[in-house]
Amino acid sequence: NLQDFLVEGTEYTPETEKLINKAIKKISEDIEEMKFNTSISTLMTLVNEFYKLKRINNIEFKTFLTLLNPFAPHITEELNKLIGFENDISSYSWPTFDSTKIIDDIIEIPVQINGKLKTTISVPADSDEETIKSIVHNDNTISNTLLDKTIVKEIYVKNKIYNIVIK
Repeated sequence: NLQDFLVEGTEYTPETEKLINKAIKKISEDIEEMKFNTSISTLMTLVNEFYKLKRINNIEFKTFLTLLNPFAPHITEELNKLIGFENDISSYSWPTFDSTKIIDDIIEIPVQINGKLKTTISVPADSDEETIKSIVHNDNTISNTLLDKTIVKEIYVKNKIYNIVIK
């Protein structure tokens, strides 16, 4: 049914570029490691995203068919011909991902107090420690927990976790 949403386009759209690059990386690694079930899950995520957008352009569809081909070769070759692509998918080169396109702009950081998870915060990736500290201390859950407590130590592991030790 994705072919019903097909529009002209020779480049990934901004809405799908990151997701497609992540999918190419994940599926390429999964095939090498023979983790086929997670490859299918990744492809399903792509399909769901295209359904949400209600459009898929030619290059996105071609990439999707190429990624799906090892798992469903007959149907992908048939769809490839129906759409009007000239060559067989087996003659396409495997898509490559752009590592600069798979970096998340916003990341989730867990915040612990005395080793217990209290909340997670969404922050820009690679934020400095002072920015993270400010966001953590302005969070309602954390500020309420810290009321009348003495902070012994604060530990931030960049892009991973923020810990607060209190008495």
